[in-house]
Amino acid sequence: MTSKIIRFGIVGTNFITENFLSAGALEKNFSLNAIFSRSEEKAKEFASKYGVENTFTDLEKMANSDLIDAVYIASPNALHCKYSKLFLEHKKHVFCEKPIASNEKEVKEMLEIAKKNNVVLMEGMKTTLLPNFKKIKDNLHKIGKVRRYFASYCQYSSRYDKYKEGIVINAFKPELSNGAVMDIGIYTIYPMVCLFGIPNKIKANAIMLESGVDAQGSAIFDYDDMDGMVIYSKISNSYLPSEIQGEEGSIIIDHINTMENISIMYKDGTTEVISESQEKYDMIYEIQEFIQIINDNLLESNVNSNSNSLETIKILQEIRHQVGVVFPADI
Repeated sequence: MTSKIIRFGIVGTNFITENFLSAGALEKNFSLNAIFSRSEEKAKEFASKYGVENTFTDLEKMANSDLIDAVYIASPNALHCKYSKLFLEHKKHVFCEKPIASNEKEVKEMLEIAKKNNVVLMEGMKTTLLPNFKKIKDNLHKIGKVRRYFASYCQYSSRYDKYKEGIVINAFKPELSNGAVMDIGIYTIYPMVCLFGIPNKIKANAIMLESGVDAQGSAIFDYDDMDGMVIYSKISNSYLPSEIQGEEGSIIIDHINTMENISIMYKDGTTEVISESQEKYDMIYEIQEFIQIINDNLLESNVNSNSNSLETIKILQEIRHQVGVVFPADI
């Protein structure tokens, strides 16, 4: 089967998009063909940087255009559902940044439209498509019966300095469906769902900001014969690795969001390195997955599947419910 080049449109002109495009440049079947921005000046400036002729300031016109096959959406979280549905309705494949939407209701709506129009909807959670995440899955049997999953992602946000000065920017606005669990907590939870499925019970805690979002949090997940524990923060740093503890050893993960160095520490004291080198622009692997799905005439990823996205958003929603984070999208 001959693989075809997939022509992408871009919604969102920020640093994440630039990382996405740097990775896309590594894939022969990736083509950037259109840029959307609410500002014509910004759209043309961004397009000029990447040698793109087609720019849009009207999202409806872009969705209706025959210039693109797929769209990458990196808008604020609160707009993920609205923008995705528009493109899905126009039979465009959608690669939407994590978190895929604000809540369970939105994800179900998006999945229903994708199915109706026979197009791909995939959440842009890069870590679960990294080669080293596959290494974790392939080597999980070596640590025996798994008893605990622990993941840490605590990274002091430079935007928090602005918040302390009294300037509430996007990262801490509930109207944009933001906050610690949505922005970085998801990196600790999505891999757990991929590896171990849906927990039976959840117990969550958080430190809240006056703006109405969580600044940091933690959660414990109850499974039949193991537990999960995650910590995440936008107001402090952590230097702890993440790990999966088994009866015969533990898998040690340097950083849950990049997974560059992975090893197994066995109970007899020996260590085995199981990681491999990964591309610097590590979004390449999720781009390749998305393009491969389209070219294989499939409708979803086996890893970043529709069910994994739906179950993860349910968990995020339950955590928010327990700690009192409410978005306008929930009402």
